[in-house]
Amino acid sequence: MCGRYAITSSPETMRRHFGYGEQPNFPPRYNVAPTQPVPIVVSGREGPRDRHFMLARWGFLPGFAKDPKEFPLIVNARAETLTEKPSYRAAVRRRRCLFVADGWYEWRRERGYAGKMVKRPFLFRAVDGAPLALAGLWETWMDASGSEIDTACIVTTLANGALAAVHERAPALIAPEDFDIWLDHAGEDPARALKLLRPAPDDAIGFVEVSSAVNSYQNDGPEIQTPVSLL
Repeated sequence: MCGRYAITSSPETMRRHFGYGEQPNFPPRYNVAPTQPVPIVVSGREGPRDRHFMLARWGFLPGFAKDPKEFPLIVNARAETLTEKPSYRAAVRRRRCLFVADGWYEWRRERGYAGKMVKRPFLFRAVDGAPLALAGLWETWMDASGSEIDTACIVTTLANGALAAVHERAPALIAPEDFDIWLDHAGEDPARALKLLRPAPDDAIGFVEVSSAVNSYQNDGPEIQTPVSLL
């Protein structure tokens, strides 16, 4: 799964990379956590090239959910079962999005001193340093009073050979040349978009062990990305 990620490129770099018209000014975030507001890119009425920046709560709520406090928090959705789950049935056809990111964190469980299980955090980033577009789904949830909240989740797939050394799953990454396909919601059949949900190429993503300070979402500075080898 993907439970934490980072957004560290400048707003203008993100705007150029994703091609949305808005000019939001947001600070770097090194430790984005579930339930927080996160930037996503969606398509507008003119089609997938009519891209827009918006904020959504990281924690997907399908339209049929009665009470957010009682509904399980959906941070990730498995690519393999998107079309089978009622929660995603509408969103996978009409509300696909891109999460704006520069990297994500994952923890490797292993046996440490005296046989105790420990979790070691790793940071994953593009080898070329470019921003990452994480495949996502979004939904506008409305309560009984008519109040609305935009929510979203990250789509995950199997990790590639190198990444699997840390965790068996990873965010599904959408290449810039495929943004239009993923964001296009004009057709009822999402099969073409779903074919993009595959493991990243082995040489596209690198990873490094980082400080356990990332374990707390309250730590949100660049120091949490310092490789353990340099501490």
